[in-house]
Amino acid sequence: MIDFKAAKIVLQNHEPSMNPTSEELARIIMYRVGLEPRKTGATDKMYRTMVELYERSKAAHRDKKPELAVMTVEEMGAYAGISRQTMYDYLGRWLELNMVVKTSYIVDTKVVIGYKLSGATLEASFEKAKQEINNNLELTMKYICELQKIIKNEKISQTQKDKLNTEPPQHVPEAVEKQELVVTA
Repeated sequence: MIDFKAAKIVLQNHEPSMNPTSEELARIIMYRVGLEPRKTGATDKMYRTMVELYERSKAAHRDKKPELAVMTVEEMGAYAGISRQTMYDYLGRWLELNMVVKTSYIVDTKVVIGYKLSGATLEASFEKAKQEINNNLELTMKYICELQKIIKNEKISQTQKDKLNTEPPQHVPEAVEKQELVVTA
């Protein structure tokens, strides 16, 4: 389940031009799924990281070397033109949407920790992100149905309380004398 507490995901409605370049389309996709930086003056090269992750994933699959698909945070930041720490800030959203996964591999007796696309292709990774968003929307729909039910029950309960408080008490006789009916034949 996607947890939007840690990272604010903002889906935007950007549209490409008639004949977009790969750069323009990559940038549009980044905006539409909420992965593009939103700060004024921030880098506009974040799409390069996504494209490089895809290229590395293709090379890893082609050469049958899964470690080729992994990028360190430093490398990701270099492609985006930002520092490692800033890349960590943006990486949270990538992880929230399940576009990338954290992984590690060993090179020359050193453990390298990095990130790779969550699927074999960009499309497969996006399918996972789409599923995360759909799961979040489905859960939200359940909350909406529950909210409607609770509001309805609260109104019914309040109406009944108001009804009891506004009705005058009915007079009940304290003692009714017994009367016997004698029938003579």
